[in-house]
Amino acid sequence: MGRILMSYFASKYVRFITRMKIQDTTAGFKCYTRKVLETINLDKIKLKGYAFQIEMKFTTWKFGFKIVEVPIIFTERQEGVSKMSGGIFNEAVWGVIKMKFRSFFRKYEIAK
Repeated sequence: MGRILMSYFASKYVRFITRMKIQDTTAGFKCYTRKVLETINLDKIKLKGYAFQIEMKFTTWKFGFKIVEVPIIFTERQEGVSKMSGGIFNEAVWGVIKMKFRSFFRKYEIAK
């Protein structure tokens, strides 16, 4: 239950900071068209892990590309443990703020 609540509030937090209209900002099935990947300068993507997923969606959105969400259902983990850690959580919290702040000064130019 804690993981579900954390995911729910994380997506609300990201939507609040970024103003993206995406429901699930940290997970889900992701498929980028060739045009999106050729447009984004991947060297400018700074975040890792869950925050990487957020930054990719945010950058895609800033370039004006359409983002389509396809719901998926995860089954309960049968083996192993969650990869979530304090470091990943902190990067997501502070990284999203830094990413949004950088976007005020960054021109979203097509990659060369």
